[in-house]
Amino acid sequence: MDKTTDCPYPGCFFCVMKEGNPSKRRASILKFFRELPSQDDNGQVLPISGLWNTAMAHPNDPEFIELGIFECMAALIWKGLKNRRWLSHDQNIYIPYYAAHIIGSYTMNMEEFAERAVRAGVIPPLIELLRGRLTWVEQRVALRALGHLATYASTFPTVASHAEILELSIQLAMSSLEIVYSHFYQDIDRRLSYHCDLLTRGMGGVEMESRKAEEWASQLQCWALQLINCFAFKPEFLPAICKPEFLVKLPGMWGGLVNENSPAGIGLLRTICHHKIGRGAVASCPGIVEALCNIARSSDDWQYMAIDCLLWLLQDPNTSHKVVDEAVPALVDLSEITALGDHKKLGDSIVNVLEECIQSQATGPNSLNSRTKEHIEDLLSSRQRLKWEKNMPKEDLHIKQAASLVVKLEGNSLFSSGDIAGAASKYSEALQLCPMRSKRERAVLYSNRAQCYLLLQQPLAAISDATRALGLHTPLNRHAKSLWRRAQAYDMLGLAKESLLDAILFINECSQSNDPDLSLRPNKVPDYAERLVKKQMRAAWLFREAATKHGGVRGEGDSHAIYGQESDDSEWETASESDIADDGRDEMDEDDENENEWKNKDERKEKALKKDIKRGKHLPLLEDEP
Repeated sequence: MDKTTDCPYPGCFFCVMKEGNPSKRRASILKFFRELPSQDDNGQVLPISGLWNTAMAHPNDPEFIELGIFECMAALIWKGLKNRRWLSHDQNIYIPYYAAHIIGSYTMNMEEFAERAVRAGVIPPLIELLRGRLTWVEQRVALRALGHLATYASTFPTVASHAEILELSIQLAMSSLEIVYSHFYQDIDRRLSYHCDLLTRGMGGVEMESRKAEEWASQLQCWALQLINCFAFKPEFLPAICKPEFLVKLPGMWGGLVNENSPAGIGLLRTICHHKIGRGAVASCPGIVEALCNIARSSDDWQYMAIDCLLWLLQDPNTSHKVVDEAVPALVDLSEITALGDHKKLGDSIVNVLEECIQSQATGPNSLNSRTKEHIEDLLSSRQRLKWEKNMPKEDLHIKQAASLVVKLEGNSLFSSGDIAGAASKYSEALQLCPMRSKRERAVLYSNRAQCYLLLQQPLAAISDATRALGLHTPLNRHAKSLWRRAQAYDMLGLAKESLLDAILFINECSQSNDPDLSLRPNKVPDYAERLVKKQMRAAWLFREAATKHGGVRGEGDSHAIYGQESDDSEWETASESDIADDGRDEMDEDDENENEWKNKDERKEKALKKDIKRGKHLPLLEDEP
């Protein structure tokens, strides 16, 4: 040890770490871990925070594991729980948080470390933190640590032997956002100072505290879902998990934009649908299949998980008849996707499952309704058409493609003149002519027809066509105009999260696009898209439900505030009002002066559509060329 340094603290951890003799260093560290929980000296938080930094930086280093760090951390958590006087002294309030975090860091990668932690008795004190014996901040790190312990085959049984862990995790998954909002976010003056310090490391103001609180609240929910997911792989725990009041909330647990790397609720639903018990519960829960269809059509990283759920539900004879009418339209829209995630031939898998459905449910009490049957038959016909076209002469295919282009241009002309229904009909005709292998051209036709359906106030049809265009496009789900059209359609249906995700992807595509329609400004981010994103960020805000319930008191600098009632949305434009190139001038044509002469609603709507098209609204423009 360095003899030139006179440290006033005998056995100081930082002095111990400087010891040059390996044997003496190990002996001193061992002694330090054994004695620390029984000491009441000031400044104990300093070595604990140092250990926290070491655990974060070197989680696979076995040195401290072998010398008793888990036993030390468990004892410190117990001390904080049992001795409130010690906890409130000096800065000891930080210690249980750091101790639980250290346990989680050292167990996230190494199963042998997790086994040592379980033998050291870390689970009981972590459960006490999970119960909320301290605050939501400690609950968060307890969930993290227990989630890591539950991922290993050797340590899961010990975690599962404490039945309350699953129950508490389910409760936290459902209530975590409200807990963080009401206990921290809502009232600035009541925020605990050590919470603020932990959130921002002492380097942020009120606004940063609020943003970090949103991120931590999302993590609290997502880590609870991750822990539940470990239980969901075991059929014996599914009855406890598959309660309708919990299942119905899972599609809405998406992690928000602050935690986009977590599969959250859809990840748990996918695990649940692996087993017949779970599939039965999901199929019987109102609203879940519709939500799965929305996620399956989305362009986020977890799209494939929702598709898996729908396919498994359809393949199960006990659930297929309950979900088929809702699931089929979504899957048909996705049937031309070639590869997604681990699926190398996703479209083929969808077609095979739907073909089995039509064969198994052709007759009997659970037979398909006519609309669902028509969807599947149209899909199978298009696959047959693709086979026929492979044997056609190239000249014939070129003729078909040329004919399709002529009809498309007729559709564009009708669109420009205000005959939106006629344009949609022409695009449908062009799709029948266009060769199946001409994916780029067909994507344009579907996207153009989606625009027509938007103007005709048919958002479901617009979503369907935009989704088909995105599935045909290369790269997958990156056709900017289709993303924007679907974002508008979702907005018309009040699906804020789905609209937000598509609008953000649209902006990302605009920033990289050379298309003159999409780069009207130097920064290539259209004003109308920014406005929609801001609107949907407010509507899909992570704390929205909690804020509405608790009166929507906002903190200083909070851009997401809700005041108990819905804020005035008059500035936000609906899908039939959003414009891309409107310069703000209130242009008038001859028809405007004679508005009173229009006699019925349909004629007034047609007039408004013509005016919008003339002013450049409802863009991105139709694509004349693929």
